[in-house]
Amino acid sequence: MIEDRKEAYQGYPYTSASLNTLGRFEFLYGRVEVRAKLPTGNGAWPAIWMLGTNRTQVGWPACGEIDIMENVGFDPLAIHASAHTAGYNHTIGTQKTAIVSVANPWEDFHVYAMEWYPDRIDVFVDGQKYFTFRNEGTGSGTWPFDKPQYLLVNLAIGGSWGGQKGIDEALFPKRYLIDYVRIYQQR
Repeated sequence: MIEDRKEAYQGYPYTSASLNTLGRFEFLYGRVEVRAKLPTGNGAWPAIWMLGTNRTQVGWPACGEIDIMENVGFDPLAIHASAHTAGYNHTIGTQKTAIVSVANPWEDFHVYAMEWYPDRIDVFVDGQKYFTFRNEGTGSGTWPFDKPQYLLVNLAIGGSWGGQKGIDEALFPKRYLIDYVRIYQQR
């Protein structure tokens, strides 16, 4: 079976996917809600996140990254939220992040949400706020979030974090079920 999949996926035994709104939809400030049921198991790395539309001009992490939800299959109950900037990111050990435990996110749908304001970003699971990242007023190195961002919803297989404990081939196929994605903005 793995050999059949290797042929189907250009030499790789599995593949992953990303829905991304770059060039189609971007916004500045508002609320994002995604109601989802997450895949789990070693190697699964579902995420709901945002990047600055200026990424190709300024690079990562200067463009800013907002992680609304990240989950790694080897720690299936932990839901992570983070903000990455030039001053705060995991490559230099200064990331701003929080973790909340969610009972069996692979069995039930949960609402992962983020509210983005000029002075802060708040992240929620099922209406419970568990992460706030504040604008320190020190410039774009710590707050690049005054420019438009685009949304990504993806399931990575493996990778630097999701693959740390290997990939359980017996998991496949896996489903990342999205009931809805909603974006609200004040006018």
